[in-house]
Amino acid sequence: MADSSEARGARTIRAKAPLRVSFAGGGTDVAPFPEREGGMVLNATIDRYAYGTLQERQDSAITVHSLDLNIARHFGAGDELQLDGELDLVKAAVRRLAGGRPERGFDLVLRSSAPPGSGLGSSSSLMVCLVGVLSRFLEQDLDNHEMASLAWQIERQDLGLRGGLQDQYASVFGGFNFIEFEAERTIVNPLRIPEDVVDELEASLMLCFTGETRASDRLIQDQTTRYEARSPETLAGLRAQKKLVPEMKDALLRGHLVRFGELLGSAWEAKRRMSPHISNGFIDSIYEAAKRAGALGGKVTGAGGGGFILFAVPFHRRHLVAEALAEIGIVEDGIAFDRRGMRTWMPSAR
Repeated sequence: MADSSEARGARTIRAKAPLRVSFAGGGTDVAPFPEREGGMVLNATIDRYAYGTLQERQDSAITVHSLDLNIARHFGAGDELQLDGELDLVKAAVRRLAGGRPERGFDLVLRSSAPPGSGLGSSSSLMVCLVGVLSRFLEQDLDNHEMASLAWQIERQDLGLRGGLQDQYASVFGGFNFIEFEAERTIVNPLRIPEDVVDELEASLMLCFTGETRASDRLIQDQTTRYEARSPETLAGLRAQKKLVPEMKDALLRGHLVRFGELLGSAWEAKRRMSPHISNGFIDSIYEAAKRAGALGGKVTGAGGGGFILFAVPFHRRHLVAEALAEIGIVEDGIAFDRRGMRTWMPSAR
């Protein structure tokens, strides 16, 4: 960012939006299931984020630097923000919030803790981060529901990216949420999980990267096509996922974490039924190795086909599961939960 701009008192705005893990219900938030049968998910945001820093310029030019993609672009005053496949998330967000382009330009730097296709909702968290930093820059007062809905509209309607509803709402609201999806509304029910339960959950959960990302839109398209065709397996998988959500919610609220871990495995079995492309031989081998070593259950955190796998493991067996996974080249990592959701702030000039 230009020091001369800072010297002239230009505003600097930062934002961070958390990524999420989904415990059950993923897929029931993807149209047309919510409109026809009503969807529900249980998820929580974690200590991995999409970050954005915006510095106001004295002219109307816009520069965008994506650290993840290693792309930097400059848009002059007369340049249109065309959706051409490059930095489209940013351009679509600017177009939607500013009605084209804002009168005052800015320099924007973006980065994320996880790559797209990781199954942690990173693309939607980045969009939420963009909506947050841009709405503050443009002095638009949006509440949480408006912000999440706007992020969803930009991704799904303006850009035509396939996916569900849960990621945007999870990232905006933060914490543990039981979310219900109906034809005309989304209901976010924050869960007050006891602190000792959260501590034990953090001690027992293992997040493992498969080493591969995947194109979630293809899996979602396959799931949708099978649902429209009334595939018995897909219907059974989606309905089983939905049925598991209230049971997992109750186990979490009561601190029954052994049962919660077992239900996480049930959610994975239900998810696998939704499409034959959700799992593969390598994912199965990771899952089987963790189970043999003592994991209670686990599931892929996103659409499937790659990304991260979340395992629930009794703490006294955690090191054994980690060793078993290391033998097949999988490194596990712990997680902590984020309770605050998306936030923006202006750093002190001191």
